[in-house]
Amino acid sequence: MKLFSDLNEKQMERLFFKLPEEVFSTSEKEVLSYALASTLYMPATRPNIFHDLLTKKHAALTSMVICLEDSIGDHEVEIAERKLVEELTNIYQALEDSILIKNELPLIFIRIRSVSQFLNLMDLLGEKISLLTGIVIPKFEAAVGEIILKELEKYNMLGHSLYAMPILETKKIIEKETRMDELLSIKKVLDEYKHLILNVRIGATDFCGLYGIRRNAETTVYDVAIIRDCISDIVNVFTRADSAYVVSGPVWEYFTTSERVLIPQLRETPFRKRYGKAGMNMRTQLIDKHMDGLIREVMMDITNGLTGKTIIHPTHIKPVQALNVVSYEEYLDACNIIESNNGEIGVVKSSFSNKMNEIKPHFYWAQKIILKSKVYGVFHEGFTYIDLLKQENFITNHS
Repeated sequence: MKLFSDLNEKQMERLFFKLPEEVFSTSEKEVLSYALASTLYMPATRPNIFHDLLTKKHAALTSMVICLEDSIGDHEVEIAERKLVEELTNIYQALEDSILIKNELPLIFIRIRSVSQFLNLMDLLGEKISLLTGIVIPKFEAAVGEIILKELEKYNMLGHSLYAMPILETKKIIEKETRMDELLSIKKVLDEYKHLILNVRIGATDFCGLYGIRRNAETTVYDVAIIRDCISDIVNVFTRADSAYVVSGPVWEYFTTSERVLIPQLRETPFRKRYGKAGMNMRTQLIDKHMDGLIREVMMDITNGLTGKTIIHPTHIKPVQALNVVSYEEYLDACNIIESNNGEIGVVKSSFSNKMNEIKPHFYWAQKIILKSKVYGVFHEGFTYIDLLKQENFITNHS
């Protein structure tokens, strides 16, 4: 699996100073945690999951979650479980028949409801477990979560290699009086099983639901004060340099047009300056699909230390990936900081002569940038996400 593998060699050379590296399901956990990128959620009852992978309907997809929890009705659980086994069986058989290539598949996860469901599914899947990268644990709490992680570890001792992705989305986390105790309790459990934890995810939709709040397509999750406050504490607890986890951005819910109230959040100048009339047409398409709100939210995710994002529509795949590509300036700064970390100097002027890079304060940031550059690549100087999306014409392809 490699990000932007749907681009041809000429396009890649034009866009990237440093190409994204290939990632395998067996790659180091540290790399895999960044490689999730745009994680597409889909209900297990969704038809044609196997067929879509076979035809490479969403060629840019790097990770997917087949959901057995909130995206299906309570009366559909057994149907969804049977459908999941059926789809994975078809994928497994296609690999056996060399119709599909394992390294070209996205990373596949199952979102479970309970530990009993997890154990039952593992029995039902048998050898087809090899298709999975891991499980997603919704509404993660310290006590129940520890039980699931303990069972997962037992299962891995049998020769499997499955990771876990807990979702932080419960009442005890969002409510201020219980939040910090709950986050610290969860972190204590995750630290014990850190070798299993691929990514920590944020369930902003569940958080909002507890207060009867739903942001609109012109409002980012960071504009909702109570959610912003909670994300701040999650970042504080889980991304510290001494015991960091990769935390991903919460889901963006919108993918179609509606009447707008606020001014679109994409400046005209970068599009017009780069591609003239074609660039302005592209900007219009992005706005019509509410991609301006998504783009702003992803930028805020990155600013707040989050990497990747939960998505619910294929049109979101490429914008999230494109926005996470490392800029040429960031990459040079990160390289200079790491190369200068020899104790001889404390600060160095950036290669672009527009900032000072302090070696010790910026070292952890530089390490993350270098790791991110391996997965997402590095743009050539002067190139941005606009150039990548222009190459893709992604809106037309996924409408």
